[in-house]
Amino acid sequence: MNDVDKELLFSESVKAGKRIYYFDVKQSRNGDKYIAITESKRISDGQVENPHFTFEKHKLFLYKEDYDKFVDALQKVIDVARSGSIPIKETVSEEPQKVENQSEESFDISF
Repeated sequence: MNDVDKELLFSESVKAGKRIYYFDVKQSRNGDKYIAITESKRISDGQVENPHFTFEKHKLFLYKEDYDKFVDALQKVIDVARSGSIPIKETVSEEPQKVENQSEESFDISF
């Protein structure tokens, strides 16, 4: 096992046509675990009778403080993609909010 393999704790892959998606759990030097998602796409270079294949890779690193937000967003887009129904976003009131101080002064605060 080389140094690069030591940081890999677990891996799952999904084959999808010419692409393979790797979901890897890795550990940093300080012991924190993170997820590396890699898309690997096979690209054919050369001619039909003598093909040469290369792989184009794209990586995404996901850290523990973002797991829940990532899963929530991914689930939402999967739900929309499956149902075809786009959720209605809540609108924020355009009316300024008034905040009054104990004194006679008041302030309008808009967000």
